[in-house]
Amino acid sequence: MWRYYMPTKVFFGLDSVKQNWEIFSSLGKNALIVTGKRSSKENGSLDDLKATLQKANVNFVVFDDVEENPSFRTVRKIVEIYVDGNYDFVIGLGGGSPLDTAKAVAVLLKNKKLKVEDLYDPSKYTDALPICAIPTTAGTGSEVTQYSVLTDDNGFKRGFSSDVAFPKVAFIDPKYTLMMNEGLTRSTGLDALCHAVEGYLSRRATPISDVIALQAIELIAQYLPKVLQNPNDFEAREKMCLASCLAGVVIAQTSTTLAHALGYPLSTFKDIRHGDATAAFLDVVVDQARNEVPEKVEKIESILGKMDEFLKNVGLNVSVEISDEELEIWVQKAISAKHVQWTRGNFDAKLVRELYERVRKY
Repeated sequence: MWRYYMPTKVFFGLDSVKQNWEIFSSLGKNALIVTGKRSSKENGSLDDLKATLQKANVNFVVFDDVEENPSFRTVRKIVEIYVDGNYDFVIGLGGGSPLDTAKAVAVLLKNKKLKVEDLYDPSKYTDALPICAIPTTAGTGSEVTQYSVLTDDNGFKRGFSSDVAFPKVAFIDPKYTLMMNEGLTRSTGLDALCHAVEGYLSRRATPISDVIALQAIELIAQYLPKVLQNPNDFEAREKMCLASCLAGVVIAQTSTTLAHALGYPLSTFKDIRHGDATAAFLDVVVDQARNEVPEKVEKIESILGKMDEFLKNVGLNVSVEISDEELEIWVQKAISAKHVQWTRGNFDAKLVRELYERVRKY
């Protein structure tokens, strides 16, 4: 048995925010905007959003201090500041970090007795404020998922999942991604690739998710190299935004697999961008799946070629200092992660240790 569930209404294209101002009116009269410190100001998305909300007669306040890899601390801070406000909906504007933060805040502002730790027990809540997602990167797909990944008080990434965290509406405008630098373009593009490939190989894959995953992989294979060569190629930016959205739809059905769990500590403790950190292990996730679903691996390779070669060709290079103590903690975290159950192959402690050794700088 399998299911497909995707409740998010998506508006895709140039000026999609400004052209659909009436959607904001339908969500309420008072909005909380959650965004980062700089990018939404630099790429014009915040100005577009403010003008659109004004046209829609929606009052708003802006919290613009979400960090990369958003923390429990930041979520608590936002809730503390705005808990007494009478907000009708929450808007996440930016990359995956503001979007994931907005989801957490939307749950907690609706359920004011809950703490951030309670997000990880979905039985404690059944509703959230409506969420509007406006991504300004092409990779996370958070605009069409029920997931939010936060960094806990011990520095480890933890994801929660609830159907109430699906955005009600998402606006995807490729022009907001034109200002992304090469490193961010690569990392977010590889994040989308990981979502598509991991979802395609997941033990939770479905006939529908497979079709969507292959389309995303094909788009990334064609357009990620192009956009890295020419950052102003609008068509390539547009296709990468589409691939990111499609890959988000995939993992909303399948979850992610162990590549994500392996990459988490590289992001939180070593400042490696999430997409790079995850992609550093993607080739082995593909290789391990070969014994169980060889036809799927062959299909991926018919599109991308060998995964390790594709990653090398787009410039992925991850190397970090890892202490012996960190290594052992990370290995144990990875092999006990919930992602393991959906990952094909045999990822025991020995293999996971070898994978971390592979990116270890000596």
